[in-house]
Amino acid sequence: MITDVLTVLLAVVSAVLVGFVARRILDTPVGWPRSIVVGLIVFATGLPFASWLVDQTGLLTDGRTADVRVALTVLAVVLLAVAWVFALGVGVLVALEAIVPTRPLPNPIDTVRAAIRRRKRTRRYLAIVGIATRHGAGWLFHGHSRVQHELTTSEQRARALVATINESGVTFVKLGQVLSTRRDLVPEPYLSALASLQSGATTLPWETIRPVIEEALGAGLETVFASVDPEPLAAASVAQVHRAVLLDGTAVVVKVQRPAARAQVEADVDIIVRLAHRAEQRTQAGHDLRLESVARGFTATLLDELDYRIEATNVEMIRRTLEHAAADDGHGNGVTIAVPHVYPAASGARVLTMDLVAGVPLSGAADELATLSTEARQALANGLMMAVLEQILVHGVFHADLHPGNVILTPDGELGLIDFGAVGIIERSQRSYLTALMLAAVSEDDIAATEALLLIVDVPADADLDALRHDVGVVITTERFRPKGSQSIFTRLLDVIRQHHIALPGDLASAFRSFATLEGCLKVLDPGFDMFEQALPMVPKLLRRDLSVHRTVTSVQAQAAVGAARLRTLPGRLDALLSGVENGTFSLKLKAFSDDAGQGFVQSIASELVGTLIAIAAVVIALVLIVTDGGPLVTDGLRLFDLFGAFIGFLGFLGLLRVVRQIVIRRRR
Repeated sequence: MITDVLTVLLAVVSAVLVGFVARRILDTPVGWPRSIVVGLIVFATGLPFASWLVDQTGLLTDGRTADVRVALTVLAVVLLAVAWVFALGVGVLVALEAIVPTRPLPNPIDTVRAAIRRRKRTRRYLAIVGIATRHGAGWLFHGHSRVQHELTTSEQRARALVATINESGVTFVKLGQVLSTRRDLVPEPYLSALASLQSGATTLPWETIRPVIEEALGAGLETVFASVDPEPLAAASVAQVHRAVLLDGTAVVVKVQRPAARAQVEADVDIIVRLAHRAEQRTQAGHDLRLESVARGFTATLLDELDYRIEATNVEMIRRTLEHAAADDGHGNGVTIAVPHVYPAASGARVLTMDLVAGVPLSGAADELATLSTEARQALANGLMMAVLEQILVHGVFHADLHPGNVILTPDGELGLIDFGAVGIIERSQRSYLTALMLAAVSEDDIAATEALLLIVDVPADADLDALRHDVGVVITTERFRPKGSQSIFTRLLDVIRQHHIALPGDLASAFRSFATLEGCLKVLDPGFDMFEQALPMVPKLLRRDLSVHRTVTSVQAQAAVGAARLRTLPGRLDALLSGVENGTFSLKLKAFSDDAGQGFVQSIASELVGTLIAIAAVVIALVLIVTDGGPLVTDGLRLFDLFGAFIGFLGFLGLLRVVRQIVIRRRR
């Protein structure tokens, strides 16, 4: 009974010891199930192998068992035999880890939750694919559908795509609306079809909306508002807007996010990326549209757009750009463009309270505009044009969704802006390239225009630059002779960019789109307005404002300060360099390995190289000792060098195991 217990304990100790040593040697977790199995094999074979080896050496022949020296030798042989069996067991674990790495066992609760989420996602995924197939847009995901043979034209496929998006829900509608503004990615007729998407929705009852407002504000409604109109002023798929009055009597609008909007968007963004990846991999249309890249950019910013604190910041930035423009006399003609004030105490992540901008959108202001004189309408168009141009080219912060529905004609004949969910930001260096492009367009310099465009965009390696220059030249040469009402120069440039498969950065795409939509607003105000003849010639004036004396002097001072700081450190660096050369301590530091990651990489390589050399040296020494005929004899069949060789070889073998493991890990990475 005691023998059985000791045997079990030794087996357990062997299994645990094999796993522990393997972990220390490999510097990585090793699965306990495989460690236990290998440990039991080591225990079952270690002692029998040691016994066989002792018999082969003849150490336990009659008359020698009482010899202390022989007893110690037998003990050494047994320990070495067991150690080698143990090392071979560790080697088996190394091989198993190299072939089939251990994967951590997941938390059962997390596994169940993940399975539930995966089930919901799969059901939603299949529902989207089913909707697409039913409308004939299954070609987006798997290259064919039951009714694809009926969709023989691009117009029919575009309508099928819009029908699919409309039925798929708010997130997909918003994605379609974003795509409808990316002329650099989406060709006709898909662009026009996507532009028809509407995010309108049925209104939610006041009993559902009121708790959302109070939760977002952390206070009762009556502590912030004197009154709120329960009937919404407008409703969309993500939010609805209510008129309200603050406690001080200020008339405002309250934009309230729908309770389920964020949850629905969060559930759909992963599906959108998966569907876009599949469409791009399997269909030519998806590949041409670069759907996965667009989807990732869209999903990365969509959740931010659901945080109305960001929109509040956008409102303030647009207001300040207009204030700077007014201070610089940038508008001309005395046109004022109003931007509503945001009330932080009555706003939050899901609620945004702003001034009520009275008036009607330009998209529905035909009657009001008809009462204005031609000169007044021209003044409004010029004022809006200069404000937007200055926002983009001088200040670099601009309203990125400037269509006639977001420009308000106020009762006193002025203009106002609303809906600041999308604001573009262009750094000064990019603005200078964009300005150069527009100046080149004015002067019909196709070479300069192409060079400026190449500084803005990401050009693929196989791009035909001569063909690009030709197409850009055709656009800017024919622009002044095209009939009124035709596509703007910015729209045509976006077509050229898309046709040459050139990637346009998102903010610059927003700027091009803003120029194109601005022209639509201007033509509503003044049907005879010509963007090329009236707007582009104003670019030199804006360039002079951007290169004002104050800004130029400040920039020169900044560069001079940086240069002076570098000059002050130059003598010390030269002295250190010369001292190092003189003392023989001069060293060269590679920039690629100057950071912690680079130094760690070099150190790990050096450590592994030294370890490999030591392990190989140990194995070579062991082989030399074993094959050498010399050395003192322990018995007739065993020399002392054999024992030393077996021990040193054992250590070298363990070192080589670790080296092999690290090589496998590096190759996988």
